[in-house]
Amino acid sequence: MEAFLPTAAGGATLSPIALFMHADIIVKMVMLGLLAASIWTWAIILSHSFRLSGIARRNDAFERSFWKADDIDRFHKEHADNDLPSAKVFRAGVGEWRLSTGGRKMDRDGTRARLNAVMGSTIAAEMDRMSDRLNVLATIGSVAPFVGLFGTVWGIMRSFTDIAASQNTSLAVVAPGISEALFATAIGLFAAIPAVIAYNRLTHRLNKIEARLMRFADGFHVTLSRELDADA
Repeated sequence: MEAFLPTAAGGATLSPIALFMHADIIVKMVMLGLLAASIWTWAIILSHSFRLSGIARRNDAFERSFWKADDIDRFHKEHADNDLPSAKVFRAGVGEWRLSTGGRKMDRDGTRARLNAVMGSTIAAEMDRMSDRLNVLATIGSVAPFVGLFGTVWGIMRSFTDIAASQNTSLAVVAPGISEALFATAIGLFAAIPAVIAYNRLTHRLNKIEARLMRFADGFHVTLSRELDADA
């Protein structure tokens, strides 16, 4: 099967399947690896996009419910099994509050510091969990073009070897091999461009979620601090 397929007008058209089938085994391996990376990229993009959208929406609903609640203890019991990041921050704050205020002697400044530390560490842990596998997008986005370039360089070297063997430098001899080689670079870009765009976009969404969690933690911290002052 030729890489250049004739058309009705007598010209030539490129067939990706023909370019792949006619390529060297090394170039084929590069192409298959890049296609697998592209599939993996889109799987991560879709799964994280839907998951982060759901988390952001449910976090907003949880926070609205919290600020409307009259009894924190009852609200805590109602959301004891909630796995939302905002719910975990809330439970971490309540847990530390109970530990710090349950003794006979209460250190108000120490309690405030511990509340801030425990909620901050919970936010950091949740951000690590939500950002899992985003480093794969960064890796594919930065490495895939160079992998494709390796396939291109290898394919061009093979084309030059064929030219030397046939002692024919006509375009009909050179063009198919070079086209197969350049196709590897095209696949590399096809995998890298969505990965870079999605990484930047998803990172931005994670930053917004983190900022929202920080504001929620600060607001809850202020509420508990007022309780400490009221007990003074």
